Amino acid sequence: MAADPSANAVTTSDTTPPNFSLAQRLAAEAIGSAFLLIAVIGSGIMAETLSPDDVGLQLLENAAATAGALIGLIVMFATVSGAHFNPAVTLVDRLLGNTSTRDAGAYVAAQVVGGCIGTVAANLMFMDQTGRGAIFLSEKSRDTGPALFAEVIATIGLLLVIHGAARLSKPHVVAVAVGVWIGGAYFFTSSTSFANPMVSIARTLSDTFAGIAPASAPAFIGAQLVGAVAGWALIRWIFVEASSD
Repeated sequence: MAADPSANAVTTSDTTPPNFSLAQRLAAEAIGSAFLLIAVIGSGIMAETLSPDDVGLQLLENAAATAGALIGLIVMFATVSGAHFNPAVTLVDRLLGNTSTRDAGAYVAAQVVGGCIGTVAANLMFMDQTGRGAIFLSEKSRDTGPALFAEVIATIGLLLVIHGAARLSKPHVVAVAVGVWIGGAYFFTSSTSFANPMVSIARTLSDTFAGIAPASAPAFIGAQLVGAVAGWALIRWIFVEASSD
């Protein structure tokens, strides 16, 4: 996710080195996505347990845990798979010509499977608190017009942060920038900034603080994909350096 001035184009090659096999990269995407959802769902359940009467504090606890986990996970896997953990990021990578359709499809599949496994793991860890099983579908409806608009904005912002920070070719900078952005976006977007189709799918499997009703997920995913395409267009315009001619 860095820019190549000589080619006047955006590339992610600095964070997806060729010496890792596709199997290794898919494992990194699946494991990273799983731990991301463990952080999102687990911290949401813990927040409800620790602060049952204060929704604002619950959101703060959820946001802080998610931001911290994201920083660690991106540092962990950036030099293996690029640490996408997000089909919107992978889609933009494909649109920029930095990966093949086959690899992009495999990344998305690994992300979704990993995220769903992570949600199940979080549900199992907190069975004592929730009194529920491994999977219990969320009933939290979120697909209002303002929330969907917020998802478009959140996804555009996330992609710009990723590609702007990645131009420095330092994975730890991307990790901190993304983690801080997501932590803040929990509060400055009305949707609490999912900005990730994989997360929208996986969060349907837990009827807890961070859940989303299955009926709301398709609209969220659609808004995120709109944001991804808009983000791609902005990336192509803003981060492509002018020709010396």
